[in-house]
This record gives sequence, C-alpha cells and structure tokens, in this order.
Amino acid sequence: MFCNQCEQTAGGKACTVKGVCGKTPEADLLQDLLIYNLAGLSEAYLLAQPKGYDASDVDFFIMEGMFATLTNVNFDPERIKAYLEETSALTEKIENTYQVKSSFDKIPAASMDELINLAKEYEIDPKFKEVWGEDIFSLKLCVLYGLKGIAAYAYHAHKLGVWDQEVYRKFKQLLVDVYKEKGDLEAWVKRALEVGELNLKVMELLDKANTQAFGHPVPTKVPLGTKAGKAILVSGHDLEDLYELLRQTEGRGIYIYTHGEMLPAHGYPELKKFPHLYGNYGTAWQNQQKEFVNFPGPIVMTTNCLMPPKEEYKDRVFTLGPVGFSGITHIKGKNFSAVIEKALSMPGFTEDNPGKEVMVGFARNAVLSVADKVIELVKAGKIKHFFLVGGCDGAKPGRNYYTRFVEIVPQDAVILTLACGKYRFYDKDLGDIEGIPRLLDIGQCNDAYSAIQIALALSQAFGVGVNELPLSLVVSWYEQKAVAILLTLLYLGIKNIFLGPSLPAFLSENVVSFLAENYNIRLISEPEKDLSLMLKA
Repeated sequence: MFCNQCEQTAGGKACTVKGVCGKTPEADLLQDLLIYNLAGLSEAYLLAQPKGYDASDVDFFIMEGMFATLTNVNFDPERIKAYLEETSALTEKIENTYQVKSSFDKIPAASMDELINLAKEYEIDPKFKEVWGEDIFSLKLCVLYGLKGIAAYAYHAHKLGVWDQEVYRKFKQLLVDVYKEKGDLEAWVKRALEVGELNLKVMELLDKANTQAFGHPVPTKVPLGTKAGKAILVSGHDLEDLYELLRQTEGRGIYIYTHGEMLPAHGYPELKKFPHLYGNYGTAWQNQQKEFVNFPGPIVMTTNCLMPPKEEYKDRVFTLGPVGFSGITHIKGKNFSAVIEKALSMPGFTEDNPGKEVMVGFARNAVLSVADKVIELVKAGKIKHFFLVGGCDGAKPGRNYYTRFVEIVPQDAVILTLACGKYRFYDKDLGDIEGIPRLLDIGQCNDAYSAIQIALALSQAFGVGVNELPLSLVVSWYEQKAVAILLTLLYLGIKNIFLGPSLPAFLSENVVSFLAENYNIRLISEPEKDLSLMLKA
C-alpha cells in the first residue's frame, strides 16, 4: 500500500505496511481502485451530458463513493467492493444508453481476491513521480485530496436537497484530469486553486442547506456533563442524521449526546428545540477509544472520524452513509430502531453529573449581528487582534502547541475557532471584551465558510484587504477536508498562514517553496515565537 493523505502518515512520508489509522492494505488498494473507477464513471457522465444526460442521484453516488475513501471513514473491504460494483454498473448503463465510451479501463465483476490483485495496477503510488515528475505528482495529490474534502461537504448538502450541477461538472472534470492530463506545473497550480474555488462554493451550498433546514446557529450553552437516563452518543458531522435520530427518539426517555464535530449542532434552532438533546460527551476523535468504552449506550458514527473500535464497545457502534467497519452494524436509510432498542436495553447514566458548560453558535450571522460593536471596539483599541485558531485535531505529539498558543494570546485579542481542533482549549474561560466573548466557536470544519464571511465583512468595514486586517490564521490539519479548506484560502489570496503540526507529506520541496514564496505559509514553531511574529505583522 501507499497512503500519504493524512497528517499522521507513517514517518511523515507514507503508510506502506498498514495505515496508522488502522486501514488495511486491502482496504487501501480497493479505495484507490474505487477512485479510479469513479473517475471512469465521471468521464462517461461528462461525455453523455451534451446528449441530455443529467442524474443528480449519480452525482450524489460519486460524492458518497469519494467520501468513503477519506481517512477514518470506511475500513470495510466488502462495503468498498459494493461501491466498486455499483460504479461499474452505472458506467456501463450510461455508455450503453448514450452511446459514449470512457477511456478508463473497465473494472469487471470479480471476487474479493481478484479485485485486490487488480487494484495493485491502479494504486496511487510513488511510481507516478517517474511518469509525471515529482512536483506535478505532488500537485495532483493536492487536487485529488482536495476533491475528497469537497465530496464530503457536497454529500451533506445534497442529502438536504441542495446541490449545483455546474459544481458537479467541474468536480468530475478535475477528477478525470488527475488521471488523464499531464500538463505543466503552472497548469496544476491553476487546477489546485480551482479546487479551492470549488470548495468555497460547496461550503456555501452546505451552509445554505444547514441553515435552511435547521436555522442559523445562535449562541448556546452546552453541558459537558451527563444526565441520569438512557443515552445515545452521536459523532461525525451530519446534521440531518442527528435530526432524524432526535425525531425518532422523542418521548422515548433517551438523552442524545453529541461527540467530536457534532458539538456545534447544539446551536441550531431546529435541533436545540428537542429537549432530549442534552450535552456533549467526550472530546476530539482521537480520544474515542478510551471515551467510548465508558459511554453506557450505543454510539452512532455519521461520518469521519471513526477509529477501529475496541471489542469492549464494538457491538454498540452503528455506522451510516459512507462510514463502514467490518463487523459493525450499518444502518441503511433513516431507520434508527436498532439504535433505539440498543439504548433501551442498556443502563444509561445512573446519576446527574452536570460538569462544565461551553458556548457554541457563533457562526457568521451571530457574529455579524454584533459587527458594529466589534468595529467600535477595534477603533477604540480595545480589540487589537483576531486569531483564527482551529482545524483538525489529532494524536501526533506537538498539538499542545495550540493550547499553549491560546493561553498566551493577549487579553485584548479575540479568538475564533472551528472544527475539532478547538478541543485543545474549548473549555477554557477566556472572559470577554465588553460583552464580546474572547473565544468564539464558529462551528464545524465546513464553517470555515462563516469564518471567511466574517473576515470579508471586517475587511470591507475597515476598507482594507483581508491580508491587511489584524487577523492571524493558526491552522491545524489532519485530513482531506482540511486540504480543501487550505486550497480555498489560497484561492482567496489569503497569506501568512501558520500551519501545523507538520507539513503534508504529499507536498514536494518545490511546492512547499512555492507556497512559502507566494503565500508566506510557514510551519508552526514555538507559540511564543510565532505569536510575536503575528503581532508584528
């Protein structure tokens, strides 16, 4: 196997024996084969489109299939094999119906062993450096991994009835280009920025989908303790899945707890109206194996990040959508009866344990509603700097950097945060500046869209470009959605990003130099040193 798509990749280079995430070589090979097959389906779709072909359900399938190849999503070879078979069937149907022919090899129906052997021919592998050159290979991986992130966001938006045909067309063309176009360095830099532009549009679509369905987030206190009673834990990102579970558990005497990236769900009016949506249990994804053991109810994984479950709780983990793991019950459709039955059969929490509270719900509407006051405080010198400190959390040493950084930020600064990186400091009491909290949780990773809108609004208010604002970005990355967001920031021309805890393994030296020279992206060092540089900028 060869997998270098996430931050924890072995030795900072690539996983070649088994994924640090727990992914087997067999699953990795099948995922690479699936991506190739989805590219073939995409080309057939594009060839048929001028003849009138348009199938949003097939677009949704492509997004789900790509989503299944992200880090910590699907570990189950049988599920990946099923995606492969459906991809081949759809490709054949389009080609036969519209008399078109994809230039990609056809992936035949075959046994598991045969498919794994076949997959070795289509593995994403360093050998492509010899074909394309190291720098173009690096940029192709940037494009491919960015497309994976886009697929995840598009999947969530599409489930809520929001999509854009032109976005899907560009996605499919870029996926085909990864395999079929060599091009030069300039062409692939351009494509990488196109991925960033596309991701901005998709995050906008997802923002529209979530807010139309569940309202704009409002500032909300979320208990971190527990309440006596039956319990279900929901992790991941999918708000529709959480809504359906809340609806189906009404009046059943079960409290619903969020975990990981689902924490911001408490700020959405249409979700918080359910009184049995109680609080948040646990912290970021990398701690789940020790935290899930002690949760006295079933656990629902709606998206990444799933870690290989321990035997102590494996029988009470349920997966949805693209998520999969061998031996775990997968829910098809929206029927949560098996989860509810499991919750009712388990003890739940035996006593109240209130614990701390944290605030969520500071998405763009909430922040921009007090923009005038924020601007006044800036002009009066009471707010001197904004820091966006967020992104993916992870297990690799060095991530305490973000905790320390937040601790030493001056008292006249406001910290915006999002995604699970906030768990490094989310429960700290940082106080406020004349009623404006110093720590503002904007939401999930896709709510980088909200952060961008806030930054753009401030730049317009002060009549300067975003890069001239007293705003510093301190970004932690882990998986492919973070890659898509980083490409969006580059597309917008945002510079001076501090990135960590390490640089992506798939970036060649020349690509790293290009990012440093053109965008002044730098690797984090020591919190005190980096803070000093930011405040002098």
